[in-house]
Formats: sequence, C-alpha cells, structure tokens
Amino acid sequence: MSNHRYTVEERFIKYVQIDTTADPNSTSFPSSMKQKDLAKVLLDELKELGIQDAEMDEWGYVYATIPSNSDRTDLPTICFCSHMDTAPDCSGTDVKPLVHRNYDGAPITLPDDESQVITTERHPYLATKIGDDIITASGLTLLGADDKAGVAIIMDLATYLTQNPSVKHGPIRILFTPDEEVGRGVEQLDMKKLNADYGYTLDGGKLGDIEDESFSADAVKVTIHGVSAHPGYAKNKMVNALKVAAEFVTALPKDKWSPETTQDREGFVHPVSFEGGLETATVTFIIRDHITEKLGEYENRLENILKMVIEQYNGISYEFEVTEQYRNMKEVLQTVPFVTDYAIEAMKKAGVEPRPMIIRGGTDGSRLSFMGMPCPNIFTGEMAIHSRHEYVSVQDMQKAVNTLIELVQIWEQHN
Repeated sequence: MSNHRYTVEERFIKYVQIDTTADPNSTSFPSSMKQKDLAKVLLDELKELGIQDAEMDEWGYVYATIPSNSDRTDLPTICFCSHMDTAPDCSGTDVKPLVHRNYDGAPITLPDDESQVITTERHPYLATKIGDDIITASGLTLLGADDKAGVAIIMDLATYLTQNPSVKHGPIRILFTPDEEVGRGVEQLDMKKLNADYGYTLDGGKLGDIEDESFSADAVKVTIHGVSAHPGYAKNKMVNALKVAAEFVTALPKDKWSPETTQDREGFVHPVSFEGGLETATVTFIIRDHITEKLGEYENRLENILKMVIEQYNGISYEFEVTEQYRNMKEVLQTVPFVTDYAIEAMKKAGVEPRPMIIRGGTDGSRLSFMGMPCPNIFTGEMAIHSRHEYVSVQDMQKAVNTLIELVQIWEQHN
C-alpha cells in the first residue's frame, strides 16, 4: 500500500459534482433519470480499468466483475456495494466541493452561505480529524459523501486490484445502486445477475464503524375520510378530515416513541408527511425498531390512538395500511458471523480500530441480506449526512480502501 497512488479523493470530487438527487414522489425507476449520469461515468471508468463485463442495466444498476486471480477454485464471490443517489432532504444540484488541507480544528465557514459554519462543538467527530484533509460543500448544498464516498472507495479498490495482480483474491462483484435514499435501492435488482455469495455495503460513517445490525422498518399510511358540507351551512354536519388528522398527530406521545426522544436500540413511530383537505386527509409514518416483533405492537398502538380520536366524531372512517420496508440484517448475519468477523480482522490489519455499531436506520445491505446475500456495512467517513454541513475526511476514505484490500485477501486465505 505504501506505493499506491490513491484515486479516491479525485474520484470523489468528480462524482459529487454530478447531481443524482433521488425523487421520493416519482413512480419511475430510477426515481430521477439523472442518477444514470453518474452510472454512465462509472461504467466508462470501470471499462478503462480493463474490467470487460462492466454494464449498466435498464434500471441504472452498474455491475462489474474483478475475476479471481487465486489458485483456488472454491472461493465464494464477494460483492462490494454503494448507492449513487443522494438524499432529497437537501439540494444536490451544483455541488461545489472544497478541500480543506491539513485541517487545524478551526470553524469552517462555507463561502456561498457564510451563515453555514461547521464547528467541532456541533460536530465532535471533526475534532478527531485535525491534520486530515476535509472535504465540504460550499454552503448551498449537501456534499454527497452519502454515498459517493462509498462509490469512490470501491472504485479505488478496483483501481488497486487491477494494477496489482500479485494481491491474491477470489471473484469480486461490484454493484452501484440507485434510489437507496428513497428506500427503493434494490427494488429492481437482478440477484441472479449479481451472482454473489456475500457482500459489504460501503455506506457507514466514522472510521472503524462496522455495522451488522439495523432497524426493522415498516411504513404506515393512515387515510381519514371526513364529512363534506358547504361551510356556510355546515353546523352539525361537517367533519373536517384535516382537523381530525391534526388531532390524531397531536395525540401521539410527546416524551417518547419518537426520533427526537429515543436513542440506541429504542424504536419509534415517526410521522413524515401530512396532506389533504376537508373530505380526505392522509398521514404517513415510518415505524422502526431493532426487534421486528415490536413493529406490530407499535402499529397496534398507533391504530388504537387513531380509533380513540375517530370515536369522537360521527360519519367518518379511516384506512390503516402497513407496508413492509426492510428487516434487521442481524437476523441473517448472526447465522454467518464470519462475514462481519472478516471485516473486523481486515480493519485491524489496516491499522484501523474496529467499532462494532448498530444502525438506527437501514441500508441496501438490510434488504440484500434477506435477498440471499448477507451484507454488513463498512465505514466511509461520511458525516453530517443529508445536510449542508456534510463533510468527509480524505484519510478516512483512504483507510477504507486499505481495509477492503486486506478484506479480499482474508477471504482468499480463510476459505
């Protein structure tokens, strides 16, 4: 590794300038066609590395293979996966990445909006990165480290392995996905085409993070049907669905059971959208817990709160629709603990202190694990994600590359 010229920084800077914002209101796949702009760039770069089978399918997934160079023929195929889209929570258009060399710990004032100041007080992890090269956006957009840091890390891995055939490894599959940020990242994925036995997403945060436990997740859509009447003659007739929906949301607990009042393994019920009018109103929720069975308990409690509100009114009705989103990857990964153990071993060999963590959320790896490819999540250095304060350390990304280089060799040696 001492002679490796890392490409991760220059690739990252290039990728974040390509707008790949996902659209949660779209019914197409990918949800925004501009995600394919990055997919095409990655496809060309993979082919430039000499990876012959690199392809982008109709859905925007990018697949590629780094063939085994091991003398052994019994090795499993390992997949490395990152998503190309960025979150719609903050603008991803015209991202201007800035590199702050040899960061000294001082507040970082973002030049295009000087009210945006990144400080170590607000972002404690940044205080541990003094001396690193820190990349931020310019103040008007997110950066896109989530998950273009992961994309750049995997591309640097591919660069290293294609240039260093003496590093022995088994078959490796590369996968770049669209629409992870809107919960649809593997919706159209062809697992037969992917053809991998085990995988790792590169979508984690702090240096050394290794995550093999996620939330389980459902979505709930509540539709309330009121009673319409002319407002001038509405007395004792009208029941305003919008007001009933507001009362329902207000009836939720204020001191628990929500993202703003929970941490660690505590679950929550979170209203994420509210819309409608007099006749019909809709509230959508995300339901989260690390214990899958608790989702049903939360949903029953939520519906009981709704019923208590509805019972006060005559002539109205409701619909309560539950949709499964993803499940805790631990349910799968605990049956193959060596997948996580190898990542921990690789970090140690790369000089990184492993930090086993849980995810208060989910990744493509959550879904992939249940689709037949056990898939924990490895750090990239992405921090303050989905915000204009998003940043990443170049050195964190480089250490993730080192970890993957060690990891592919561990799989070749242990299996």
